[in-house]
Amino acid sequence: MKKLVNDPDDIIDEMLDGMTAAHPDYLQRLPDTQVMVRDDAPVDGEVAVVSGGGSGHEPTHAGYVGDGMLDGAAAGDVFSSPTADEFEALIDACDGGEGVLCVIKNYEGDVMNFETAIELVEMEGVDVETVVVDDDVAVEDSLYTSGRRGVCGTILVHKAAGAKAAAGADLDEVRRVAQKVIDNVGTMGMALTSCVTPEKGEPTFDLGDDEIEMGIGIHGEPGTERTELMDADAITEELTRNVLDDLDPDAGQEVLTIVNGMGGTPQMELFVVNRRLQALMDEHGLETWDAWVGDYMTSLDMAGCSVTVCAVDEELKELLDAPADTPALTTR
Repeated sequence: MKKLVNDPDDIIDEMLDGMTAAHPDYLQRLPDTQVMVRDDAPVDGEVAVVSGGGSGHEPTHAGYVGDGMLDGAAAGDVFSSPTADEFEALIDACDGGEGVLCVIKNYEGDVMNFETAIELVEMEGVDVETVVVDDDVAVEDSLYTSGRRGVCGTILVHKAAGAKAAAGADLDEVRRVAQKVIDNVGTMGMALTSCVTPEKGEPTFDLGDDEIEMGIGIHGEPGTERTELMDADAITEELTRNVLDDLDPDAGQEVLTIVNGMGGTPQMELFVVNRRLQALMDEHGLETWDAWVGDYMTSLDMAGCSVTVCAVDEELKELLDAPADTPALTTR
Protein backbone atom coordinates (compact mmCIF):
# COMPACT_ATOMS: atom_id res chain seq x y z
CA MET A 1 0.00 0.00 0.00
CA LYS A 2 1.31 3.46 -0.89
CA LYS A 3 1.86 5.83 2.05
CA LEU A 4 3.60 9.13 2.68
CA VAL A 5 6.20 7.54 4.95
CA ASN A 6 9.95 7.73 5.29
CA ASP A 7 11.09 5.17 7.86
CA PRO A 8 8.06 3.68 9.68
CA ASP A 9 10.12 3.70 12.89
CA ASP A 10 10.32 7.51 12.69
CA ILE A 11 6.73 8.30 11.75
CA ILE A 12 5.52 9.39 15.22
CA ASP A 13 8.50 11.68 15.79
CA GLU A 14 8.07 13.20 12.35
CA MET A 15 4.33 13.61 12.81
CA LEU A 16 4.74 15.41 16.13
CA ASP A 17 7.47 17.67 14.75
CA GLY A 18 5.16 18.47 11.83
CA MET A 19 2.33 19.31 14.20
CA THR A 20 4.44 21.72 16.26
CA ALA A 21 5.72 23.32 13.05
CA ALA A 22 2.13 23.81 11.85
CA HIS A 23 0.74 25.02 15.19
CA PRO A 24 3.52 26.76 17.18
CA ASP A 25 0.98 29.11 18.78
CA TYR A 26 -0.89 26.11 20.24
CA LEU A 27 1.62 23.35 20.89
CA GLN A 28 5.03 22.60 22.28
CA ARG A 29 6.70 19.20 22.44
CA LEU A 30 8.46 18.19 25.63
CA PRO A 31 12.11 17.40 24.79
CA ASP A 32 12.96 13.72 24.33
CA THR A 33 9.30 12.66 24.66
CA GLN A 34 6.20 12.08 22.56
CA VAL A 35 4.27 14.49 24.80
CA MET A 36 2.53 17.57 23.44
CA VAL A 37 1.36 20.35 25.75
CA ARG A 38 -0.11 23.81 25.42
CA ASP A 39 2.36 26.49 24.39
CA ASP A 40 1.66 28.23 27.72
CA ALA A 41 1.64 25.12 29.96
CA PRO A 42 1.32 24.88 32.87
CA VAL A 43 -1.62 27.27 33.30
CA ASP A 44 -1.50 28.62 36.84
CA GLY A 45 -4.73 28.65 38.82
CA GLU A 46 -6.63 26.16 36.64
CA VAL A 47 -7.22 22.45 36.81
CA ALA A 48 -5.31 20.75 34.00
CA VAL A 49 -7.09 18.24 31.74
CA VAL A 50 -4.85 15.69 30.02
CA SER A 51 -5.31 12.63 27.86
CA GLY A 52 -3.39 10.44 25.45
CA GLY A 53 -3.14 7.08 23.77
CA GLY A 54 -1.85 5.36 20.69
CA SER A 55 -1.26 7.30 17.50
CA GLY A 56 -3.25 6.68 14.35
CA HIS A 57 -6.45 8.36 15.60
CA GLU A 58 -5.62 11.89 14.51
CA PRO A 59 -6.66 14.58 15.25
CA THR A 60 -7.03 12.77 18.57
CA HIS A 61 -5.35 13.53 20.93
CA ALA A 62 -2.93 16.43 20.41
CA GLY A 63 -5.28 18.12 17.97
CA TYR A 64 -7.49 19.01 20.94
CA VAL A 65 -4.74 20.67 22.99
CA GLY A 66 -5.45 24.36 23.53
CA ASP A 67 -7.72 26.85 25.25
CA GLY A 68 -10.91 25.27 26.57
CA MET A 69 -9.97 21.63 25.98
CA LEU A 70 -6.82 19.65 26.79
CA ASP A 71 -3.70 21.00 28.45
CA GLY A 72 -1.63 18.20 27.00
CA ALA A 73 -1.61 14.76 25.43
CA ALA A 74 0.84 11.87 25.18
CA ALA A 75 1.21 10.05 21.86
CA GLY A 76 2.09 6.37 21.81
CA ASP A 77 3.25 4.43 18.81
CA VAL A 78 0.59 3.46 16.27
CA PHE A 79 -2.27 1.80 18.18
CA SER A 80 -0.01 1.39 21.26
CA SER A 81 -0.27 3.10 24.63
CA PRO A 82 2.28 5.70 25.68
CA THR A 83 4.58 4.51 28.43
CA ALA A 84 4.06 5.35 32.09
CA ASP A 85 7.10 7.64 31.87
CA GLU A 86 5.44 9.62 29.08
CA PHE A 87 2.22 9.97 31.05
CA GLU A 88 4.22 11.05 34.11
CA ALA A 89 5.99 13.74 32.09
CA LEU A 90 2.62 14.86 30.71
CA ILE A 91 1.02 15.27 34.13
CA ASP A 92 4.07 17.04 35.59
CA ALA A 93 4.27 19.49 32.69
CA CYS A 94 0.58 20.43 32.86
CA ASP A 95 0.06 20.69 36.63
CA GLY A 96 -0.57 24.34 37.44
CA GLY A 97 -1.12 23.72 41.13
CA GLU A 98 -4.88 23.07 41.09
CA GLY A 99 -4.73 19.37 40.23
CA VAL A 100 -4.95 17.29 37.06
CA LEU A 101 -7.82 15.32 35.53
CA CYS A 102 -6.68 12.37 33.40
CA VAL A 103 -9.18 11.37 30.71
CA ILE A 104 -8.44 7.73 29.90
CA LYS A 105 -9.96 5.71 27.08
CA ASN A 106 -10.78 2.23 28.30
CA TYR A 107 -7.91 0.26 26.79
CA GLU A 108 -5.80 -1.93 29.04
CA GLY A 109 -2.47 -0.34 28.13
CA ASP A 110 -3.75 3.21 28.61
CA VAL A 111 -5.36 2.37 31.94
CA MET A 112 -2.34 0.50 33.30
CA ASN A 113 0.26 3.07 32.23
CA PHE A 114 -1.80 6.04 33.36
CA GLU A 115 -2.33 4.38 36.77
CA THR A 116 1.42 3.81 37.17
CA ALA A 117 2.16 7.41 36.24
CA ILE A 118 -0.46 8.70 38.67
CA GLU A 119 1.10 6.73 41.53
CA LEU A 120 4.43 8.39 40.76
CA VAL A 121 3.16 11.98 40.55
CA GLU A 122 1.01 11.59 43.65
CA MET A 123 4.17 10.78 45.58
CA GLU A 124 5.41 14.18 44.40
CA GLY A 125 2.28 15.85 45.81
CA VAL A 126 0.27 16.29 42.61
CA ASP A 127 -3.50 16.01 43.11
CA VAL A 128 -4.91 13.74 40.38
CA GLU A 129 -8.37 12.47 39.47
CA THR A 130 -9.36 10.18 36.60
CA VAL A 131 -12.29 9.27 34.42
CA VAL A 132 -12.41 6.24 32.11
CA VAL A 133 -14.37 6.64 28.87
CA ASP A 134 -16.27 3.53 27.72
CA ASP A 135 -18.83 4.80 25.21
CA ASP A 136 -18.61 1.96 22.63
CA VAL A 137 -21.94 0.13 22.83
CA ALA A 138 -20.86 -2.65 20.44
CA VAL A 139 -18.90 -4.80 22.92
CA GLU A 140 -18.65 -5.55 26.61
CA ASP A 141 -15.10 -6.89 26.28
CA SER A 142 -12.67 -6.85 23.37
CA LEU A 143 -9.17 -7.73 22.28
CA TYR A 144 -7.86 -4.57 23.92
CA THR A 145 -10.18 -4.06 26.89
CA SER A 146 -11.87 -5.35 29.96
CA GLY A 147 -15.23 -3.70 29.55
CA ARG A 148 -16.39 -1.35 26.83
CA ARG A 149 -13.97 0.57 24.62
CA GLY A 150 -13.49 4.32 24.72
CA VAL A 151 -14.04 5.86 21.30
CA CYS A 152 -15.38 9.07 19.74
CA GLY A 153 -17.44 10.14 22.77
CA THR A 154 -14.08 10.91 24.39
CA ILE A 155 -13.93 14.17 22.43
CA LEU A 156 -17.05 15.43 24.21
CA VAL A 157 -15.44 14.55 27.55
CA HIS A 158 -12.40 16.62 26.60
CA LYS A 159 -14.66 19.51 25.61
CA ALA A 160 -16.86 19.57 28.70
CA ALA A 161 -14.03 19.01 31.19
CA GLY A 162 -11.81 21.57 29.47
CA ALA A 163 -14.57 24.17 29.52
CA LYS A 164 -15.27 23.57 33.20
CA ALA A 165 -11.58 23.88 34.04
CA ALA A 166 -11.28 27.09 31.99
CA ALA A 167 -14.21 28.51 33.98
CA GLY A 168 -12.19 28.08 37.18
CA ALA A 169 -13.94 25.05 38.67
CA ASP A 170 -12.10 22.85 41.14
CA LEU A 171 -10.86 19.34 40.40
CA ASP A 172 -13.91 17.58 41.82
CA GLU A 173 -16.25 19.64 39.65
CA VAL A 174 -14.17 19.10 36.52
CA ARG A 175 -14.23 15.38 37.15
CA ARG A 176 -17.98 15.46 37.80
CA VAL A 177 -18.86 17.00 34.45
CA ALA A 178 -16.48 14.65 32.64
CA GLN A 179 -18.22 11.67 34.22
CA LYS A 180 -21.60 13.21 33.41
CA VAL A 181 -20.74 13.12 29.71
CA ILE A 182 -19.54 9.51 29.98
CA ASP A 183 -22.82 8.52 31.65
CA ASN A 184 -24.85 10.05 28.82
CA VAL A 185 -22.99 9.14 25.63
CA GLY A 186 -22.89 6.12 23.35
CA THR A 187 -21.07 5.30 20.12
CA MET A 188 -20.97 2.51 17.53
CA GLY A 189 -18.76 2.25 14.46
CA MET A 190 -18.45 0.29 11.23
CA ALA A 191 -15.84 -0.30 8.54
CA LEU A 192 -16.05 -0.54 4.77
CA THR A 193 -12.33 -1.39 4.62
CA SER A 194 -9.53 -2.32 6.99
CA CYS A 195 -6.87 0.23 7.85
CA VAL A 196 -3.22 -0.19 6.87
CA THR A 197 -0.55 0.45 9.52
CA PRO A 198 2.74 2.04 8.37
CA GLU A 199 4.79 -0.83 9.80
CA LYS A 200 2.77 -3.62 8.19
CA GLY A 201 1.95 -1.97 4.89
CA GLU A 202 -1.08 -4.18 4.25
CA PRO A 203 -4.65 -4.40 5.56
CA THR A 204 -5.05 -5.43 9.20
CA PHE A 205 -7.90 -7.77 8.31
CA ASP A 206 -9.38 -9.12 5.09
CA LEU A 207 -12.72 -7.73 4.00
CA GLY A 208 -14.39 -8.62 0.73
CA ASP A 209 -15.65 -6.04 -1.73
CA ASP A 210 -19.24 -6.94 -0.80
CA GLU A 211 -18.66 -7.11 2.99
CA ILE A 212 -18.64 -4.66 5.89
CA GLU A 213 -17.69 -4.92 9.57
CA MET A 214 -20.15 -3.66 12.18
CA GLY A 215 -19.04 -2.79 15.69
CA ILE A 216 -15.39 -2.05 14.93
CA GLY A 217 -13.01 -0.38 17.35
CA ILE A 218 -10.37 2.21 16.51
CA HIS A 219 -7.28 -0.02 16.48
CA GLY A 220 -7.83 -1.81 13.23
CA GLU A 221 -9.41 -4.78 14.97
CA PRO A 222 -12.33 -6.52 13.25
CA GLY A 223 -15.84 -5.76 14.40
CA THR A 224 -18.49 -7.81 16.13
CA GLU A 225 -20.32 -8.87 12.98
CA ARG A 226 -19.36 -9.24 9.32
CA THR A 227 -22.29 -8.73 7.00
CA GLU A 228 -23.12 -8.02 3.39
CA LEU A 229 -22.72 -4.47 2.14
CA MET A 230 -25.76 -2.33 2.92
CA ASP A 231 -26.71 1.12 1.71
CA ALA A 232 -25.95 4.18 3.79
CA ASP A 233 -29.41 4.47 5.32
CA ALA A 234 -29.43 0.84 6.48
CA ILE A 235 -25.97 1.20 8.03
CA THR A 236 -27.01 4.40 9.81
CA GLU A 237 -30.16 2.74 11.12
CA GLU A 238 -28.21 -0.21 12.52
CA LEU A 239 -25.61 1.95 14.25
CA THR A 240 -28.20 4.34 15.65
CA ARG A 241 -30.51 1.58 16.86
CA ASN A 242 -27.74 0.05 18.95
CA VAL A 243 -26.71 3.38 20.42
CA LEU A 244 -30.27 4.39 21.33
CA ASP A 245 -31.05 0.94 22.76
CA ASP A 246 -28.10 1.47 25.12
CA LEU A 247 -28.86 5.07 26.07
CA ASP A 248 -32.66 4.63 26.22
CA PRO A 249 -33.39 8.39 26.14
CA ASP A 250 -36.83 9.75 26.91
CA ALA A 251 -38.90 11.35 24.17
CA GLY A 252 -38.15 15.06 23.96
CA GLN A 253 -34.55 14.61 25.14
CA GLU A 254 -32.09 17.03 23.57
CA VAL A 255 -28.99 15.39 22.08
CA LEU A 256 -25.71 16.19 20.44
CA THR A 257 -24.87 13.83 17.57
CA ILE A 258 -21.57 13.05 15.88
CA VAL A 259 -21.01 11.36 12.55
CA ASN A 260 -17.31 10.59 12.77
CA GLY A 261 -15.18 9.51 9.83
CA MET A 262 -12.68 6.71 10.42
CA GLY A 263 -10.00 8.42 8.33
CA GLY A 264 -10.69 7.26 4.78
CA THR A 265 -14.30 8.36 4.25
CA PRO A 266 -15.20 11.40 2.11
CA GLN A 267 -17.18 14.14 3.80
CA MET A 268 -19.83 13.63 1.13
CA GLU A 269 -20.60 10.19 2.56
CA LEU A 270 -20.53 11.40 6.17
CA PHE A 271 -23.19 13.99 5.37
CA VAL A 272 -25.32 11.29 3.73
CA VAL A 273 -25.14 9.38 7.03
CA ASN A 274 -26.00 12.52 8.98
CA ARG A 275 -29.07 13.08 6.79
CA ARG A 276 -30.54 9.74 7.89
CA LEU A 277 -29.30 10.13 11.46
CA GLN A 278 -31.21 13.37 11.93
CA ALA A 279 -34.37 11.81 10.49
CA LEU A 280 -33.97 8.98 13.01
CA MET A 281 -33.67 11.50 15.85
CA ASP A 282 -37.02 12.95 14.76
CA GLU A 283 -38.59 9.50 14.48
CA HIS A 284 -37.53 8.69 18.05
CA GLY A 285 -38.88 11.98 19.39
CA LEU A 286 -35.40 13.36 20.14
CA GLU A 287 -34.34 16.95 19.57
CA THR A 288 -30.94 17.51 18.00
CA TRP A 289 -29.30 20.43 19.80
CA ASP A 290 -26.09 20.20 17.79
CA ALA A 291 -24.75 17.93 15.04
CA TRP A 292 -21.04 17.40 14.37
CA VAL A 293 -19.84 15.82 11.13
CA GLY A 294 -16.18 15.15 10.34
CA ASP A 295 -13.04 13.27 11.36
CA TYR A 296 -12.70 13.48 15.14
CA MET A 297 -11.25 10.09 16.15
CA THR A 298 -9.96 8.00 13.27
CA SER A 299 -8.33 4.65 12.58
CA LEU A 300 -5.59 5.66 10.13
CA ASP A 301 -7.03 5.27 6.60
CA MET A 302 -10.00 3.04 7.43
CA ALA A 303 -13.09 3.74 5.35
CA GLY A 304 -16.17 3.79 7.56
CA CYS A 305 -17.81 5.85 10.26
CA SER A 306 -19.16 5.88 13.77
CA VAL A 307 -22.33 7.40 15.18
CA THR A 308 -22.31 9.07 18.59
CA VAL A 309 -25.34 10.32 20.53
CA CYS A 310 -24.98 12.30 23.76
CA ALA A 311 -27.96 13.33 25.87
CA VAL A 312 -27.49 16.94 26.99
CA ASP A 313 -29.02 19.23 29.58
CA GLU A 314 -28.50 22.95 30.17
CA GLU A 315 -25.19 22.40 31.97
CA LEU A 316 -23.71 20.19 29.26
CA LYS A 317 -24.97 22.46 26.48
CA GLU A 318 -23.23 25.42 28.09
CA LEU A 319 -19.96 23.50 28.42
CA LEU A 320 -20.04 21.93 24.96
CA ASP A 321 -20.80 25.33 23.45
CA ALA A 322 -18.18 27.21 25.48
CA PRO A 323 -15.26 28.84 23.66
CA ALA A 324 -12.41 26.53 22.68
CA ASP A 325 -9.41 27.14 20.45
CA THR A 326 -7.39 24.10 19.38
CA PRO A 327 -5.82 22.94 16.12
CA ALA A 328 -8.68 20.52 15.41
CA LEU A 329 -11.73 22.16 17.02
CA THR A 330 -12.66 25.79 17.53
CA THR A 331 -15.89 27.05 19.06
CA ARG A 332 -16.77 30.70 19.68
